[in-house]
Amino acid sequence: MDSAASEKSIIALDHWLQTPVGAYVRSWEQSCLDELTADIFGYNAVQIGLPQIDLLAASRMPNKWQAATRTSSASELELSVTGKQIAVALDFAELPFASSSLDLVVLPHVLEFAAEPHQVLREVERVLIPEGQLIIAGFNPASLWGARQLVGAALHSHYLPVAGEFISMPRMKDWLKLLNLGVSRSHFGCYAPAFRSTKWLGRFAFMERTGQKYWPYLGAVYVVHAIKRVKGMRIIGPAWTKTKAKAPATVPAANSTQKNHHR
Repeated sequence: MDSAASEKSIIALDHWLQTPVGAYVRSWEQSCLDELTADIFGYNAVQIGLPQIDLLAASRMPNKWQAATRTSSASELELSVTGKQIAVALDFAELPFASSSLDLVVLPHVLEFAAEPHQVLREVERVLIPEGQLIIAGFNPASLWGARQLVGAALHSHYLPVAGEFISMPRMKDWLKLLNLGVSRSHFGCYAPAFRSTKWLGRFAFMERTGQKYWPYLGAVYVVHAIKRVKGMRIIGPAWTKTKAKAPATVPAANSTQKNHHR
């Protein structure tokens, strides 16, 4: 898939997210990301793609940016009125950020529509600081929606947007591992069958709880949370913790010296 085709696919996803099933996905992802990002601390965070969804809304970082494609419409980029800073990236495979400059990057459905998903991940790894964090949202091919998409491809009636490739969770973890991006947590959601109407999706809302309990890895959408690991680097605690640990050992030694002196 070339860059132009990739951007057209992302535009198709933008339109799909405005449908009832797209609203269902947006609601779950917003809830999941709000919970995750609220506990991630730092200074600089970037959401790459889908500017119409604010997945950094709950983040408490002082600097939050949005990176979009050059084909994003003016209405999609009018998010500055909400106070969010906008940065337009011409190509997700060449991010306009300095190396080791970002604490958090969020990739909602970017890799499965990207012309070069591996290069996008390499760029993300480059711009993240050591111990920086990455959150990826994607469609799960091992789900009811994934099966419906396969049937739809044969019948020329797609349920999800036509994409270059939906990436399974095990494969995604392998990609991340190669870049020393260790998976911290993973979440699955959207267990309702592949209906198109709000009415029928609502009738099967109970499957959200049932799916989490009985078939947790078969949700139609997943979120992966990873951390950039740097070999040979280790986070150490404050210096005073070491002083405290040594204190009990030095006191008896000092007392022993004093006793010998008096003798």
